[in-house]
Amino acid sequence: MSPSAGQARGFWPLRDLPVVFWLLATAVVALVHPALPAPRWLLIHLLLLGAVSHAILVWSRHFADALLRTDSRPGDRRAQSRRLLLLNGGALLVMAGVSLAVWPLTVAGAAAVVTAVGWHGLALAAQLRRSLGGRFRTTVRYYLTAAALLPVGAVLGTLLARGLPGPWHDRLTLAHAVVNVLGWMGLTVAGTLVTLWPTMLRTRIAEDAERSARRALPVLGAALALTVGGAVAGPQWVAGLGLAGYLGGLALLARALVATARARPPSSYPAWSVAAGLLWLAGCLLAAALAVGTAPTWAEAGERFRWLTPFLAAGFGAQVLLGALSYLVPVALGGGAGPVRAANEVLDRGGALRIAVVNAGLLLCALPVPSVVRVLCSMLVLAGLATFVPLLFLAIRTVRRTKREAEGGAVPARGTGRPAGQVTGLAATGVAAVLIAVAAGVAVDPAALADVRAMSAPSADVAATGRTTTVQVAAAGMRFAPDTVEVPVGDRLVIELVNSDPDTVHDLVLSSGPATERLSPGGSTTLDAGVIGGDVDGWCSVVGHRQMGMTLQVRAVGAATPEAAPHHGENAAGDAADDLDFATAPAGSFTPHDPVLPPLTDERVRRFTLPVAEVEREVAPGVTQRLWTFAGTAPGPVLHGRVGDVFEITLVNDGTIGHSIDFHAGALAPDGPMRTIPPGESLVYRFTAIRAGVWMYHCSTMPMSAHIANGMFGAVVIEPPDLPAVDRSYLLLQSELYLGPQGGTVDTAKLAGERPDAVVFNGYANQYDARPLAARVGERVRIWVLDAGPNRATSFHVVGGQFDTVYAEGGYLLRPGDGGSQALALAPAQGGFVELAFPEAGDYPFVSHVMVDAERGAHGLVRVSP
Repeated sequence: MSPSAGQARGFWPLRDLPVVFWLLATAVVALVHPALPAPRWLLIHLLLLGAVSHAILVWSRHFADALLRTDSRPGDRRAQSRRLLLLNGGALLVMAGVSLAVWPLTVAGAAAVVTAVGWHGLALAAQLRRSLGGRFRTTVRYYLTAAALLPVGAVLGTLLARGLPGPWHDRLTLAHAVVNVLGWMGLTVAGTLVTLWPTMLRTRIAEDAERSARRALPVLGAALALTVGGAVAGPQWVAGLGLAGYLGGLALLARALVATARARPPSSYPAWSVAAGLLWLAGCLLAAALAVGTAPTWAEAGERFRWLTPFLAAGFGAQVLLGALSYLVPVALGGGAGPVRAANEVLDRGGALRIAVVNAGLLLCALPVPSVVRVLCSMLVLAGLATFVPLLFLAIRTVRRTKREAEGGAVPARGTGRPAGQVTGLAATGVAAVLIAVAAGVAVDPAALADVRAMSAPSADVAATGRTTTVQVAAAGMRFAPDTVEVPVGDRLVIELVNSDPDTVHDLVLSSGPATERLSPGGSTTLDAGVIGGDVDGWCSVVGHRQMGMTLQVRAVGAATPEAAPHHGENAAGDAADDLDFATAPAGSFTPHDPVLPPLTDERVRRFTLPVAEVEREVAPGVTQRLWTFAGTAPGPVLHGRVGDVFEITLVNDGTIGHSIDFHAGALAPDGPMRTIPPGESLVYRFTAIRAGVWMYHCSTMPMSAHIANGMFGAVVIEPPDLPAVDRSYLLLQSELYLGPQGGTVDTAKLAGERPDAVVFNGYANQYDARPLAARVGERVRIWVLDAGPNRATSFHVVGGQFDTVYAEGGYLLRPGDGGSQALALAPAQGGFVELAFPEAGDYPFVSHVMVDAERGAHGLVRVSP
């Protein structure tokens, strides 16, 4: 299948290099994603809109030339170059526009992409009309259908970038993904593989391949229409039925592809990569049809489909792209049989290893594994895919060298292929690398480790009966069921534990020592409690679960007297409060939490990614705690906007237990967006800010008090309309510390008793005494205050200052005039701001006028200079 003169062979930078640049950008974003807005969106679009769309424009034209046998016309290559420039420039504008939340930029980019693809479709249609006929004209019709669908997907994507209310966002997200991934990309791949697949396998095309392709196209088109129609206007089951129908259309094509593979099994990286991509497509479609079709709401359907999207992108999109390019690029570079064969051998290097690493890693990422394991596996997947780039440059270099050698009369060495045993060994090495990543992740993730303890009985002198008592215990709803088990003295106890909670991690610790690993939702394990000689207490060690009643009692039947068991509570290692000294200043290198309110920007759709991170932080001089945080800080990042702004928050649970997020700044049903997600999962939370105020956000996973007290809170500042400008604007969040051991988590016993060790502004005791807020005499200063609690109220006061403006819970209590205010009173989860000007230079303390709290850390200074 040779290209026409319009697609001349040899290195063509505009054809061959943009895909490489898009792939490199994808790899870079994957490595630095925590620092970027909407990294998940950006990763998927770099790969699919950037790399895949460029490849589609190049290689669908390549195949159309070959299949239709049309003569190249003057200016064809120049027109193709302009289309490619328009497509790539438009894709860059779309990504910049969405990332920066500049909608006109997004619209301009989408228009450029649509123009390039529309122009491409018209060129293909003209070719089809003037062609003399051919056996596989149907493939070009696949390309035309795909080109007609992309503008629909682009319009939907542009609307999504503008911001849509709740259910419409989920509906159109599904429609947008289906049109672009299954329409634009899926139809192009399906049509191409009718002829490319047997060519890659170096065998004949199956007899019924063309007929299967003709029959499948209307089925695939109808399925896409049903899916998009169901997403836009119908119930979830209609969209699920459409996805199932698309899978059925692919099955019509698959018969010919499978027959070809049975006649000549895949033996090279390109063929195995394409085959693996098709398997991921089939698996994701089946999962999507079930997930979307059975979802109770569109919010849930959207969340389920979003979870599948990375596997569609990496498993299907990336693997088909790299497999096809690994076969096609050597052909396009040309130079004769020797250079093409040499390039093929370079791009096939380590093929079995790469295929095994990518697919085993992706499979593990799809399973409920600990977050560290998922991160390590995803890095292996990235490495396995990214090796294509250096191999591609090496292949280009090899082609050039081989051509020079051939011109000099040298005979290129012929490749001998790899023995089957070597291929198997490479594949086994890839699987082993993934398993090593799993072992390393388990080794460093405390939530994945079994807490290895001695299997000792509470009574060393009890006579063992030789019998074993086995009981089944379920963990669900902050309870063990049953919560009491009876065991004859001397029997060995074996507990079969199942975590029946849909979204919360649990474990079981016994006072005698034995303990399970932490179980993900749906997980199970067996715990050998040893020979029972007396009563034993058990509990879930996840912070706060024991205090909420998640306990288990093992009663020894026939024991003479109960024996006291050693206590292994959450904070049994000592108390960091013993090291708390409010008179101690922080170290000279100490950097305070920035109290300056971030400036208000112009975008109206504001996207943030909040990864849950468990970090050890200093909360007072010499006192550290292991905090649960949003994006690594407590308080979490400040979100600042206006009334009418749309906020899209991606919560990624990189912690070891279940977490959630609740934004008071939005009004919507909490069932879906505020649900608890287990480690390794993510959700997207969208709300429109319809009312002004300073609003709290926090983790709402039970026990909520423990999650807030351990650092999971932050502020959303929505400015009132026409808020006057001031010289300085600060934000202070008051919260409480209930200290566990040094480096430990919140002490839930103190929390339940409402006995805080410290009350602090912005997460650290007295930090603004050491690093005061700055102001100048006469400047107008606005101080936003939010009481994050979880339990203590505040009465915010600036010593030596008087407020002429007070705003609380969405309304002004005081405006400039003859009156003044001395304090802003707030209950937990309430907020507002005060404004004042300082009359002379000096240090002005600000405090909670609940004085006992001021004396235990809720204290700071405003340093006013002349």
